[in-house]
Amino acid sequence: MTMTRRQALRLLGLGAAAAAVSGASGCSLLTGTPQPRLLPSTAPLPAPFTVPLPLPEVARPYRTDGTADHYELVQRAAEVEILPGLRTPVWGYGGSFPGPTIEARSGRETVVRVSNGLGVPTVTHLHGGRTPPESDGYPTDLVRPGARKDYTFPLDQRAATLWYHDHRMDYTGQQVWRGLAGFFLVRDDEEDALPLPEGERDVPLMVCDRSFAEDGSMPYPGLADRPGVREAYMGGVLGDVILVNGAPWPELRVERARYRFRLLNGSNARPYEFALAPGGTIVQIGGDGGLLAAPRRLRRVRLAPGERADVVVDFSAYRAGDLVELRNLAGEGPQGRVMRFAVGGDARDDSAIPETLSRIERLDPAKAAVTRDFAFTGGSLHGGTGWLVNDRPFDTRRVEARPRLGDTEIWRLTSDVAHPVHLHLAHFQVLSVNGERPAGPPEWKDTVELREVQTVEIITRFTGYRGRYVMHCHNLEHEDMAMMANFEVV
Repeated sequence: MTMTRRQALRLLGLGAAAAAVSGASGCSLLTGTPQPRLLPSTAPLPAPFTVPLPLPEVARPYRTDGTADHYELVQRAAEVEILPGLRTPVWGYGGSFPGPTIEARSGRETVVRVSNGLGVPTVTHLHGGRTPPESDGYPTDLVRPGARKDYTFPLDQRAATLWYHDHRMDYTGQQVWRGLAGFFLVRDDEEDALPLPEGERDVPLMVCDRSFAEDGSMPYPGLADRPGVREAYMGGVLGDVILVNGAPWPELRVERARYRFRLLNGSNARPYEFALAPGGTIVQIGGDGGLLAAPRRLRRVRLAPGERADVVVDFSAYRAGDLVELRNLAGEGPQGRVMRFAVGGDARDDSAIPETLSRIERLDPAKAAVTRDFAFTGGSLHGGTGWLVNDRPFDTRRVEARPRLGDTEIWRLTSDVAHPVHLHLAHFQVLSVNGERPAGPPEWKDTVELREVQTVEIITRFTGYRGRYVMHCHNLEHEDMAMMANFEVV
């Protein structure tokens, strides 16, 4: 059965539908639930497009053998220049923000040793990885200060743009905000055979927002005496500076050729609607789970926190000397700008975008063993307000679902306010949004945006590994305030 919008409203106890807008209080007028809130900077902010786009360093394995590549990432504090003329303390993998990019091959085991040189515990999660439970980054599998852990990633999955980030229980928002995130790119033979842009024209773009104090630090409204975030920011923390690969509103010089951009929304709570100005076509070729079946020619691409999109922009459509902005249509003022491309001269370009990119199996709802309901809502938590799944806060001892290995299931997700929902281990396909089937061929995803008062049905087949995993909201403040649930593949 498909749940309608009216049924979802009834389930959430909201009565008749109303306009989904926010009031000056920072709460949804429809639900009365807190919305993300801007944390203003006190540092002087730079003019846009005055710094070049940096590219994260590509990590090199310290050992390679017949079966695996071995990397080491050292988490440590460092000071880096983000705003011109100021030094910003960060927590980074390798002391950098973003951390080094790991490039791996599908089907070849990659072992990442994470050494914790910080003064707090950490957990590292490969977002989008089909990973054994002991290496998945369960939120209480802590790596203590001075300790290290080997995370083993078999990479039995398609080529895709993944990312790794901290996943510590109750502190994910704070620790990702301080810089604990990086790209993890998986490549395979299917993608290599396509004439897509490559080399210097294959560019990862981690887009996130941060705020800065006068001394250059990135303050976070955390609680001094307990985990979580101050109540005023429980709806999510928004920064007023848009960073791309750790640089504020940067510029990239491009040739009149096709470029592939691996867009990642690495923000704690901010969604983006990417578009080109003064106009142009963005061709999406991939998503969370790798290549799409066919390219999508779009005017805008929306990404919620945690989502990715691989896109191609053909700059031969512009003239040499043109300045093309990547805008955020979901933001206003400075938050509506992301970066700029300065178009140079002609260049040889042997790339192309095939009309068929990949073959994707469509999961059959008739073969689903069960349909489960999960409501993502605000509610009472420890005498205050928090974020709940099915009216319960996260409990490491409680399991909400026990799918069998190899079974297909439908999960029906409902929301009060916006919640980007991420499943560990299991890639899925979207069956319906408010009862409407998505057009076109299926797409593999690991994160889906629930908009305000919305119902989304997803279908997945649980393959790979038995064990305990989590599903949670990827608004990191919601996650830290208990919007997470266990499932166990049996």
